[in-house]
Amino acid sequence: MEIIKEKSELQKISNGTILSPRGYKAGGVHAGLRYAKKDLGIIVSEVPASCAAVYTKNVFNAAPLQVTKDSISIEKKLQAIVVNSACANACTGSRGLEDAYEMRSCTAKAFAIPEHFVAVASTGVIGEFLDMQKIKRGIAGLNPTAENSGAADFETAILTTDTINKNTAYFTYIDGVKVTAGGAAKGSGMIHPNMATMLGFVTTDALISSESLQDALLQITNRTFNQITVDGDTSTNDMVIVMANGTAGNKQLDENHPEWSKFIELLTLTSEDLAKQIAKDGEGATKLIEVNVSGCRTEEDAQMAAKTIVGSNLVKTAVFGADGNWGRVVAAMGRSGISFNPEDVTVSFGETVVLKSSEPAAFSEETVTEYLKQDSIAIHVLLNEGSGAGTAWGCDLTYDYVKINGSYRS
Repeated sequence: MEIIKEKSELQKISNGTILSPRGYKAGGVHAGLRYAKKDLGIIVSEVPASCAAVYTKNVFNAAPLQVTKDSISIEKKLQAIVVNSACANACTGSRGLEDAYEMRSCTAKAFAIPEHFVAVASTGVIGEFLDMQKIKRGIAGLNPTAENSGAADFETAILTTDTINKNTAYFTYIDGVKVTAGGAAKGSGMIHPNMATMLGFVTTDALISSESLQDALLQITNRTFNQITVDGDTSTNDMVIVMANGTAGNKQLDENHPEWSKFIELLTLTSEDLAKQIAKDGEGATKLIEVNVSGCRTEEDAQMAAKTIVGSNLVKTAVFGADGNWGRVVAAMGRSGISFNPEDVTVSFGETVVLKSSEPAAFSEETVTEYLKQDSIAIHVLLNEGSGAGTAWGCDLTYDYVKINGSYRS
């Protein structure tokens, strides 16, 4: 346990991963569900951990989500998360549920932990059955490690159409001890979450109850994972899970702890990093789009408006073509469902104001075009209704998105 006298500000860890917090191992293998790449991964805590989870609001809840909900409901503790790619095990009826429970059982036996301490997640094609012989052989071959290679193997094993591994980690000091959070995620298409996004996994060595962790995750999800969109589709398998194993040595955290806000910031930045990486890696995407809306009556209004704008296909295609067509921004704003005065709206692309108090502003088209050619761009919308502010992230819509999804199963 690292104890210091001076409290430090929150810091990002260079090359941080799910293994940056104390007391975790991870790994991944090629079980044969995919042609060649790793397709089965695991995260293991050295001790049972407090846990929290959020799930898709899609009516079709995949079998792994049902099993994970069952596991968490028993003691609100987890010690392992097993994940496969290539097959979502969704819309697979009673056989799919039996397979998900068998996946949990095999993992528990392999790592000598109670079955209800195991969460299960799957991602891939909907409506196909898991090859359980391959799954069982893969679980038997898992050899998680605390080395960085274990995190990389896990990150690779959970990917589908993703083009990059997604990871992050931050640390801060609470009660004079170092507390760390790390994360891994997958997601590239079918990204328009409600309560979660595709698959996200966060580990922390903080000491916190499962109840307080769940409250924190719900609060943070609405500002991070729920504020990204790629294509307007919410998957059957969306889930975010957090494990907190308490090995950092801090006093137990809850809403009354004097440094509760530090933990919230730690978890928020970890989640936001993963969310932005998912948005940037949208299928076929070439640019990350950030939309900031301020001056709304409430934060909820601002979040709704920002997500509507960043999810607009016309806004996304304009950004792809580096076309400073601010009319598409205000059109999306107008259908967002929030109340505002349409006679007092200001829109900027980066630092260039293109609409001032709902009057067209004089600006250089060339400057805006050059700005929109960048890898990451920001659109700002300012109202005059109140102090509510919100941010959402997405990506441009390209020709490659159609190519990727037109041949997803081939």
